Amino acid sequence: MSSNKQGLSSIGRKVIMALTGFFLMFFLLQHLSINMMSVFSSDMFNEVSHFMGTNPVVQYALQPVLIFSVIFHFVWGMYLEYQNSQAREVKYAMYKGSANASWMSRNMIISGLAVLAFLALHFYDFWIPEINVKYIQGDMSGMLPGADHYRYHEELVHKFAGQPIRVALYVLSFVMLSLHLLHGFQSSFQSVGYNSTKYTPVIKKLGNAFAIAVPAGFVVVALVHFFSH
Repeated sequence: MSSNKQGLSSIGRKVIMALTGFFLMFFLLQHLSINMMSVFSSDMFNEVSHFMGTNPVVQYALQPVLIFSVIFHFVWGMYLEYQNSQAREVKYAMYKGSANASWMSRNMIISGLAVLAFLALHFYDFWIPEINVKYIQGDMSGMLPGADHYRYHEELVHKFAGQPIRVALYVLSFVMLSLHLLHGFQSSFQSVGYNSTKYTPVIKKLGNAFAIAVPAGFVVVALVHFFSH
C-alpha cells in the first residue's frame, strides 16, 4: 500500500510539473507574438505593450500567477531531480551515457538554471524598470517625457542596439531554452498520461518544432534590433 501511495504521489508531482510547463509554454508563444510586433510595427508594439502593461487583469491577476509559475516550475523541477537522484539504489552502475537517455533529459537542471539566470537578467532589464516607472514613480501613461508617443519600442531597442554582450547572453539563453524544451515539451504530455503509439510521434515532431522555432523567434528579435540600429 505504501509503495502505491508513493507511486501516486510521484505521478502527482510530475503532473504538477507538466501543468506549469504547459502554462509557461503558452506564455512563451504570447510573449513572442508581442515581441515580433516590434520588428514589423513600432506603433502596434507600443499599443499592445501599453494595453498589457496597464490592463488590471493582466497586472494584478495573470502577472502574479506567471511569476509564481516560473519560480515554482524551476524550483519544483530541481526538487524532483534531487528526489530522483536519492531514490536510485545503484547510481550509474548501468549508465551508458546517451544510450540510456538524451543529453537534454540528463541535463534538465543545467538548462533550467541557465534559463532561470536569463529570466533574472530579463527581469532586471525590463520588468523591474517597468514596475519602478508605473508603481513607484506613478507614471501609468506609457509616454516618453516630453514626447507624444509611447516609450515601449524605444526602450526595447535601447536594450539591444550597440549591446553585443547583452545580445550574446540573450542568444545563449535561448539556445539553452531550446534544449530545455526539446525534452520538456514531450515529457509534459507523457506526465499527464498522454502516450499513444499513433500520436506520440506527432507530438514529438510538434515539440521539436516548438523548441526550435520559439527560441529562434526571440533570437531574431534581438538580432534585428542589434543590427538595424
